[in-house]
Amino acid sequence: MEGRAVVITNNSITTPNKITSSSRPSYRTPGSNVQRDMVDGNGIENSYHTQVNNKQRSPSATDIKNQGARLSDTKSNHRPSTYTEERSHTRTSYGPKRLSHYPTGSTSSLQSEGGQSSNSLSPSSSPAPSQNSVRGTPSPRHTPSPSRGFSASTSNLLAMKRFSGSQEAGSPAGTLSSTKEISLNSEEGTLKMYLRGRPVVMHIPSEVLQDYTLSKVNNAPLQRLRLEWVYGYRGRDCRSNLHLLPTGEMVYFVAAVVVLYNVDDQTQRHYLGHTDDVKCLAVHPNKLIIASGQVAGVDRRERRPRIVERPHIRVWDSVSLNTLHVIGIGEFERSVCCVAFSKADGGSLLCAVDDSPEHTISVWEWHKGEKGHKITETKSSSDTVLAAEFHPMDRYALVTLGKGHIHFWGLECGTLVKKLGLFEKQDKPKYVLCMAFTDVGDLLTGDSNGNIIVWSRGSNRQTRTLYGAHEGPVFSLCVMKDGTFVSGGGKDRRIIEWDDSCTRTGREAKLPDASGGIRTLTQGKGSMLLVGTTKNCILQGTLMLNFSTVVQGHTEELWGLAVHPTQNQFLSGGYDGNVHLWDSMSHSVVWSKDIGEPVQSACFSPDGNIIVLATGTGRWMVMDSATRQLYNINSDINQIIDCIKFSPDGKLLAVGSHDNYLYIYQVQEDYKKYNRIGRCSFGIRRKDKERRWSCSEMGHSSFLTHFDWSENSTYVQTTSGDHELLFWNASICRQVTNMAVVRDITWETQTCTLGFNVLGVWPENADGSDINTCDRSHSKKLLVTGDDFGKVKLFVFPACQPKCLHHVYSGHSSHVTAVSFLPDDTRVISLGGRDCSIMQWSVC
Repeated sequence: MEGRAVVITNNSITTPNKITSSSRPSYRTPGSNVQRDMVDGNGIENSYHTQVNNKQRSPSATDIKNQGARLSDTKSNHRPSTYTEERSHTRTSYGPKRLSHYPTGSTSSLQSEGGQSSNSLSPSSSPAPSQNSVRGTPSPRHTPSPSRGFSASTSNLLAMKRFSGSQEAGSPAGTLSSTKEISLNSEEGTLKMYLRGRPVVMHIPSEVLQDYTLSKVNNAPLQRLRLEWVYGYRGRDCRSNLHLLPTGEMVYFVAAVVVLYNVDDQTQRHYLGHTDDVKCLAVHPNKLIIASGQVAGVDRRERRPRIVERPHIRVWDSVSLNTLHVIGIGEFERSVCCVAFSKADGGSLLCAVDDSPEHTISVWEWHKGEKGHKITETKSSSDTVLAAEFHPMDRYALVTLGKGHIHFWGLECGTLVKKLGLFEKQDKPKYVLCMAFTDVGDLLTGDSNGNIIVWSRGSNRQTRTLYGAHEGPVFSLCVMKDGTFVSGGGKDRRIIEWDDSCTRTGREAKLPDASGGIRTLTQGKGSMLLVGTTKNCILQGTLMLNFSTVVQGHTEELWGLAVHPTQNQFLSGGYDGNVHLWDSMSHSVVWSKDIGEPVQSACFSPDGNIIVLATGTGRWMVMDSATRQLYNINSDINQIIDCIKFSPDGKLLAVGSHDNYLYIYQVQEDYKKYNRIGRCSFGIRRKDKERRWSCSEMGHSSFLTHFDWSENSTYVQTTSGDHELLFWNASICRQVTNMAVVRDITWETQTCTLGFNVLGVWPENADGSDINTCDRSHSKKLLVTGDDFGKVKLFVFPACQPKCLHHVYSGHSSHVTAVSFLPDDTRVISLGGRDCSIMQWSVC
């Protein structure tokens, strides 16, 4: 049957609805549909998570066609359509025809492990936030898995697809079934699974067909994952989130993880009590207890977004990592944007600011009961609140600041009383960005005008202004133990030292452009300074010596992941245009390079000497993995390249594009020269409006998401955004329709999320975009997946039963865009899309 054309007439087709639910986003201009709550070097307000009053931009037809722009994030409003197709059936006899229908029911009880890995570095069981669903109009999930669609012209081709390799005609119309339905056809040796009401046909290998049954349940693997290392830091839109503990550990956060990092010992511990993005952090005066606040978790699978996790504060022990109190469940609306302990009374009070339209400020006796006791709350400001701090000497005094204001609060008879900070008319800034208290109780503030203002203790009037302290906004102030203080600029990237009389000492430093502006400053060991930057980096050093980077991060969405074939190294690439090669043993960056374009995917050559980077503009470039020398830049594809990979023998390179085609290139001259063989497609004959026959070529009906090479470098299996699974002969770029051949192909990798070997990873009510990525271990014993909800899951391979027990791990706060085993299978690397984090898990 291979190579035979499909004959279709216009009269026999009912065009299905456009399919828009897939979790791989196309490249978007950074900042589109997004409002950030930080002020960058130009004084522009930004935020990682989408605000509730932001409406999604409706993409134009050009956007959808040329860039695969995100369509609606709502996944439940699509209905599959019925359609018919004229085709001939190829049937292989495996005995009497027998049809089995298997609804699996809920798989929630199959998860053998909860949301965090079990290890000594993780918090023990602790009070958990309420799981009650609260309906209303909450803010959308701050890190949604955006949908990628395909153009109307390609959607019309969906009805003309040859489904012998993946789908069958006549998919049922109507709503999605409440359970995952899988049927077995033993005569044809196939399984049929429905995603959003559409059938996906998978062929059972001959060696297991005779004994295969749907009733068997796969056990969970004996191995487990443990979070070993977290790469990245959230400095782009958060402030005052970097502190030094008496243990010598830095404490900061990224995604849903609070990291305790000892630079000298090169060890990390992780607090994993949070379920979504951590936005603020405070250290108790005793330097042992930490409070951290998170955003609301939102489930966007329904037409109306539903809050599944209320924002709250978790107070925990930094030594044992045990949760002590969970505060404010049901009290906060969007997220907790500021949190601070009192200082004058030994830290018995906790202040919190809600990121609601009124920015409600509340004061808590955090140590009373498991949920704390709220003393009072009041509306703070309709404008953004960026920081809140208790006065170090006045027990019931605290200060909040933000857009166009500074407020001085007093706690009188259990009520907060506000006094407005009074500026000189010419000095009033657009934003008051940071503050610090001197040894005598005076308040220092930095603003968007580049000025530092001094406020005397107990006064709400400015007493002195240091004009032009920085070129651009002053993002951070830090009072040192010797009475001096340092200021950090966002635009000029300068750190300037001032004495106790607010005079420059003459000592200053400037960070390199690659590090970004100063987001936060804190005192490290001795005279050392710790610097968190707007480009998600952490540096340490002194004004007399150079600053060195101790934490490197990405600043935009992450999609590109490539693992070295023989060494314990991996490469990451993001929409910020930066590429980093990491060493998983030393947890350090081997080298970095800015290629100036968003990185969508990447791969190593089989010998590890060459890296191929594919971008969001459709270009792909060939680079030496050691010298970073560019050998080749290819521009013959004009759409996003979603996946790219060498054949096992290194003679061919396959490129999966957003234009629905898989391109095959011949590799020459030690991976430095590439000649295109063709693009994988098959022929279609159809009648036009005048009933004349015409011939055309087509590939998938939607953008390619994943593909795998066969071990003999002959065949390729591909999946697409509309849940197709097709097979191709790479040497002739034609579809393989002989399923007797396809069912027994041995694949070099398993990154396709559809197929017999991975059918068990799909949960009930899956809509086709829940599982973003998967990877099989090199030993072929384990399978790891990443999903839309920030979860990393570990299965036994093959996961070929409808019910597969598995382990579930949390840490990411965004859709997991890529997972991969390192070459020795001892570790797994996962990428969080919009949380910009990279997590390294050890297999134990």
